[in-house]
Amino acid sequence: MDQATFQRKKLQTIEIREVKTRKDLHKFIHLPAEIHRNHANWVPPIYMDDWEFFDPRKNKSFSSCDTILLLAWREKKVIGRIMGIIHRKYNEKHQENKARFAFFETWNDQEVANALIQAIENWARKNGTDRLIGPLAFSDKDPQGFLIEGFDEPAVIASNCNFPYQTELVANMGYLKEVDLVVYQIRIPNEIPEFYLKIYERAVNQNKGLQVLEFTSRRKVKPYIHPVLNLLNRTFTEIFGFIPFTEAEMDDFANRYLFLINPRFIKIVVNEQNEVVAFIIGMSHIGEGIQKSKGYLFPFGIFRIFAAARKSKQLNLLLGAIDPVFRGKGLDVLMGVKMLESAWQQGKTVIDSHLELETNTKVRAEMEKMGGRVYKRFRIFGKDLR
Repeated sequence: MDQATFQRKKLQTIEIREVKTRKDLHKFIHLPAEIHRNHANWVPPIYMDDWEFFDPRKNKSFSSCDTILLLAWREKKVIGRIMGIIHRKYNEKHQENKARFAFFETWNDQEVANALIQAIENWARKNGTDRLIGPLAFSDKDPQGFLIEGFDEPAVIASNCNFPYQTELVANMGYLKEVDLVVYQIRIPNEIPEFYLKIYERAVNQNKGLQVLEFTSRRKVKPYIHPVLNLLNRTFTEIFGFIPFTEAEMDDFANRYLFLINPRFIKIVVNEQNEVVAFIIGMSHIGEGIQKSKGYLFPFGIFRIFAAARKSKQLNLLLGAIDPVFRGKGLDVLMGVKMLESAWQQGKTVIDSHLELETNTKVRAEMEKMGGRVYKRFRIFGKDLR
């Protein structure tokens, strides 16, 4: 594009329109594929999931929130998108009055970024909130934060992938760091470290009434879905961005992820009454398969995704929790040893920890004890609106 054409396009009016129709939503969902066309590490969403995620009839999170989806237009072309969220239930629980922005995408154009973010700011003020933070969607279970370190690394499912300029566009509008999240990469050792074995043996001896459940069938996992997520609800109450699952959201979450997870990477600790007291869930890295399928499961995408999972050397951790009553008793090591054994059996060589709050020093210390290094960092930004 020559300079004259560029300047002419810059003079064309930017129009911000709310998503109102299915055609609008299609443009909203598929715009990132255009923006990231030549972005080697970007992984498209699974589009079937996106259609359900943005459907208030199917995504129960909408019922607790005020939301708006916006598209930026220049003449007849969509050039940006953004979502605004006011999570009334979260604000009430945490005595906050914040709005959120999420799913912000545009080319490197400050004028477009200004128009989109200012539209969300105005909407947020109109609805009585006094601070805007993001990227953060309905909860910490959705992709959150802009990538600020680790741009050369492939994107992992349920995390954002952005160009460096996106953080600059937001920072240029007066947004500052709200909180950072880090991701560790841990090389899987050829054998269980000696210090880990000692903790494991002690934990086995001290927890005679507990049992680590392992699975080879998704069908056998299903009865534990609600107990596992109920434990998460009880233990994640103070985690930034977390909102407890409702019963319906538990089913939605399971339907979204369970078919992608090898049940061998699910470890659950139960007591003598078969009550869940701890769990950890991981999944093979499937980014390459989603890229090859271009985000479509059918007709052949699902096979590409499963093939990528089998070939991948990387295990991504998704969720984990321990009942407070059982913390400090080595249950993390009980599950960790079993997970390492499954990782070896499935040919994995490296673990991605998924996002951890930078302030979660206890978990970070455990990652570092296993030789983990921070290889990605994400940032949630914030700005006062008053």
